[in-house]
Amino acid sequence: MHAITIPEPGGPEALVWAEVPDPVPAEGEVLVEVVASAVNRADLLQRQGFYDPPPGSSPYPGLECAGRIVALGPGVSGWSVGDEVCALLVGGGYAEKVAVPVGQLLPKPEGMDLVTAAALPEVACTVWSNVFMLAHLRPGETLLVHGGASGIGTMAIQLAKAVGARVAVTAGSTGKLARCAELGADILIDYREQDFVEELRKATDGAGADVILDIIGAKYLERNVKALAVNGRLAVIGLQGGVKGELNLSALMAKRAAVLATTLRARPPAEKAAVVAAVREHVWPLVAAGTVTPVVDRTLPMTDAAEAHRTVEAGSHVGKVLLLAP
Repeated sequence: MHAITIPEPGGPEALVWAEVPDPVPAEGEVLVEVVASAVNRADLLQRQGFYDPPPGSSPYPGLECAGRIVALGPGVSGWSVGDEVCALLVGGGYAEKVAVPVGQLLPKPEGMDLVTAAALPEVACTVWSNVFMLAHLRPGETLLVHGGASGIGTMAIQLAKAVGARVAVTAGSTGKLARCAELGADILIDYREQDFVEELRKATDGAGADVILDIIGAKYLERNVKALAVNGRLAVIGLQGGVKGELNLSALMAKRAAVLATTLRARPPAEKAAVVAAVREHVWPLVAAGTVTPVVDRTLPMTDAAEAHRTVEAGSHVGKVLLLAP
């Protein structure tokens, strides 16, 4: 088969479409013929040499895909050759085929085409596991989403609104904020022109956010704590603004708040399977009903993965950038 390889870390030009050995499904895995994958910021870090895949996993980038099952590994039940699926991956999505543990498979949502389904697994699993399973967002609470126009952000807005929460977002342009408003965001903050702590305080009568979903990390740590409500929960899932910040424990204690930090890729298979099962139970019905839908900015051929990475690095997109397998 062919896959996007990274012979040497570097810029987008480091991504090379090359012939590689076909994967073989192991015990409890299926082989999926990939129709589409999606670009995540973790892929950019892997390309740059900063985020190696876990030992023993696929060396190729790509944390999600959609396609059709073409072979079953030993011990697999409940799935059949020909089933249309999407999947959460440890890696290997930028390829014509990928082996997937059955616990990380999801059926293609009813009424959705396979290409669009490729935009779902990573964002749905990330948002559900962090905002709901970890930070326990409840109806009536306020969620602040940094990067509201990203793939993660657009999914977080919709899921939070679906459960009856109020949503605040930050984004870097009026166009992106308008798109967030269309998806249901209630409080719109231009982080280039406005202080999100102050804007959130005004919009919530001084209460702040019950849950914050943060992709920035160190740069926002102090202000995120200030923006939290009493008993608030800060979930850090990205480090675009650095890895080391100063935390005022007194301020955190005064609010009886919590700082939570997670990654999805490195979790053990059983934990990933639990997240995927929860997404299938809670998110898939919302997708089938049309209440929640992935936002796709553009699709590009997988052989043009370099251009897709440039698009994501530039930050000009809204939602997901998808890669179409040949």
